[in-house]
Amino acid sequence: MALGEELRVWLGGCDKVAVLGIGNPLRRDDAVGLEIVKMLKGRVPRKVRLLECETVPENFTREIREFSPTHVLMIDAAQLGAEPGEARLVPPERILGMVLSTHAIPLSLLTEVIKQSIDAKVMILGVQPKMIEFGEGLTPELRRASKRIVSILVRILKESIR
Repeated sequence: MALGEELRVWLGGCDKVAVLGIGNPLRRDDAVGLEIVKMLKGRVPRKVRLLECETVPENFTREIREFSPTHVLMIDAAQLGAEPGEARLVPPERILGMVLSTHAIPLSLLTEVIKQSIDAKVMILGVQPKMIEFGEGLTPELRRASKRIVSILVRILKESIR
């Protein structure tokens, strides 16, 4: 199933969505989640909260809880064994064995905290990085992928929010 269709199915019946951009801006493609959230600003419905979490998404749990979304989408670089820029929806229960970007706590733990505290549906949008060495700016492959992912997200979020 294509990414847009997967998102449409997952977001079915959503009321409010929190989108978390996760990653280290000093490790090249690890910042893909942050860049996608920045590009979404001003292009999504009011019932979408965009959060630039960098490497500490756990610091945003209070803000997420106060917003009380029905759905939480975490966007992060992930070693998917795919071509650079390929994006997949990954259920939280499947991330235990995956290498995601550098965080203070594992995303699997954070997803459990969110599910228990606000009863939201949680999903990770993993994007295969090309380069996560120290440096700034996305590689050209991830820059192109980010633009494609943003256009999909803008379309699907506008269609899905009640």
